[in-house]
Formats: sequence, C-alpha cells, structure tokens
Amino acid sequence: MRLTLFNGSPRKNWNTEILLQHVMKGAASNGAETELIHLYDLNYKGCRSCYACKRVGGKSYGHCAIQDDLTAIFKKVEESDALIFGSPIYYGNVTGEMRSFWERLLFPYSVFDMERSSLFKKKIRTGIIYTMAANEIQMKTMGYEQNLHLMETFIEKIFGETESLFAIDTCHFEDYTQYVSTFFNAEAKQKWRQEEFPKDCQKAWEMGKRIIQPIYI
Repeated sequence: MRLTLFNGSPRKNWNTEILLQHVMKGAASNGAETELIHLYDLNYKGCRSCYACKRVGGKSYGHCAIQDDLTAIFKKVEESDALIFGSPIYYGNVTGEMRSFWERLLFPYSVFDMERSSLFKKKIRTGIIYTMAANEIQMKTMGYEQNLHLMETFIEKIFGETESLFAIDTCHFEDYTQYVSTFFNAEAKQKWRQEEFPKDCQKAWEMGKRIIQPIYI
C-alpha cells in the first residue's frame, strides 16, 4: 500500500506538517510506504481553463495538459492507494497553493456528463487535515466547516471515501511576545498546544493507520 501526502502549508516542521508526519507513522505501522510532498516547493499555477482534458479524442483527455512540476506528481497520485491533504486555514479556507493544486488535480478526472462521473481508475481513501488558529466557537460561527465541506464532496466524488481532521486553536508561533498579537491569549494558546495538540497528533496517527485500508466495492 502506498500513501502520498501533500503539505499545503508554506511552513515546514510546524502544525500541519507535524500532523502529516503522525499520519505517516500511523500508516507505516500498518506496513504502508509513505511520501510527503511539500506543495510550496513546487512551481505551478491553478487551472487555466484550456479544457484539453475534456476534448473528445484529445491526447490529454482525462489528464492535465500543462507540463510543469505537477506533471510528475499526478503520476504519483495514480500510483497511490490513499491520499492525505493537509493545509492551514487562511481567511476561512485552505491556502492558495492547496486550492490551485486541487483545481489541477480534480478537474481532469471530472466528466461533464449527467452523472458527473470520475475518470480516476480506482476507488481510494482520502483524508484532509485542517489546522487553524480559530477556536471551536469561531470556527462554527464563521462557517469554516460549511466552506470546507464543498470541496470535500468533490474529492469524494473523484476518489471515493474521504474523512477530515480539524486541529483548532493552534499556535501561530512559539513566542507571542515577538509579534503584534494582542488579539490572542498567548498563555491559553500555549496551554492548548501542550494539552490538546498531542490529542490531534494521536488522531492523525489513527487516521494514517486507517486510511490505507482498501475500499471493497
């Protein structure tokens, strides 16, 4: 079993990547091969609406025609048995890098027929990890779950089953005194990180162990 993970955060070794690393450990405990890809290390843009992936009889039908750093990544996706996407939440949604990646990844597999069929050749499990500074009340009142659920439905339509993990109230930085950040209670943030973030790490580990199970149709 092969699990490919995508880090949509520009920051390495922080909240999102830490959780993705725990997913990898959980998957590895079940014998899976894992690879973590940092989207901010790649050179690409979002969908250009060329529709080459939709052209009848076209050589790029069902595949993105743009040749850039994502070309090799898409081959890895098709060789994977499960996928995990991780992103911090900026202004109520995933990062621009993750959004652009999803446009390029999902659109070629989405057929413009009445059933909105998928051209992806198998059903696999996918997971999404969201990290955010918002607490639970803020997340709900600002409609984060509703915003994010729409893209989850598209991902599920293309690949199969999907699940999500919300890591809330995360720390922006280690030392809040070094930044203008009086909106936040630094002590409360640190307390949450010490007490609750390890629980999120455990949930991520469990996701990794679970995500590589095949889908039986």
